[in-house]
Amino acid sequence: MKATQVPEIAGAYLFEPTPHADERGFFCRTFDAEVVRSVGLDPAAFVQDSVSRSVRGVLRGLHLRSGAGEAKLVRCSYGEIFDVVVDLRADSPTYLGQAFFELSGRTQATVYVPAGCAHGFQSLTETSDVSYRIDRPHDPAEDVTIAFDDPELAIPWPLPVTSTSARDRGAPSLAEVLKHREG
Repeated sequence: MKATQVPEIAGAYLFEPTPHADERGFFCRTFDAEVVRSVGLDPAAFVQDSVSRSVRGVLRGLHLRSGAGEAKLVRCSYGEIFDVVVDLRADSPTYLGQAFFELSGRTQATVYVPAGCAHGFQSLTETSDVSYRIDRPHDPAEDVTIAFDDPELAIPWPLPVTSTSARDRGAPSLAEVLKHREG
């Protein structure tokens, strides 16, 4: 497994496993504590795993948590997604930086999203399963959502959006979220 720092987002990493393929399919390690530790992250800090399933065109995000934030490892275990990370840490050297990834079940690559960054994705295939590993228990009272179609962000979503949650459809702009965080 190889870890690569994401230049657009300080403290973000892409973890790429080494699949071993044969006539049966493939096998690969999707989490390795030693590799995670080698980039300065505590592998024991992750306390919850979750999975979501989406159909083609579904968009989830942009989400982050208030308070101490939430770091997460995100992997598409089946299908393919367009994955987005936006740095909203005012003291970060990559503040407002964006990084885009195509994550898929073929590669099993994982993105580490630092606390204080917004995250979202769009399903590119008929079915996409996305696995999340987060570093603190989820508290819905701390959920923050930013409009996925905010012109200030101008995220190049690759497909027309077929569905989002009511929360995502009614999300405030980035400017509104930042104003609220400062106030």
